[in-house]
Amino acid sequence: MRYQASVEVRLREGIADPQGSTIENATSKLGFEGISNVRVGKSIRFTLESANEKAAHKTVQELCDRFLTNPVIEDATIIIQGIE
Repeated sequence: MRYQASVEVRLREGIADPQGSTIENATSKLGFEGISNVRVGKSIRFTLESANEKAAHKTVQELCDRFLTNPVIEDATIIIQGIE
């Protein structure tokens, strides 16, 4: 079966986010008020074939652990959806 995988990667709490800080500082200079706690991450989407949703999730988790994320400083949220 085919699945659409979506992986949202973000820095762990307590890890400095210089991109987020730059964006946050720029927002007030551009006239936007009330914006705080900006964090920048990455989104990775792809299709994979797997026997079932549980196996697909396990494959994507392994991919995150070994390649897509730095598990020391990043967390990932995985969403798996079946494709008809």
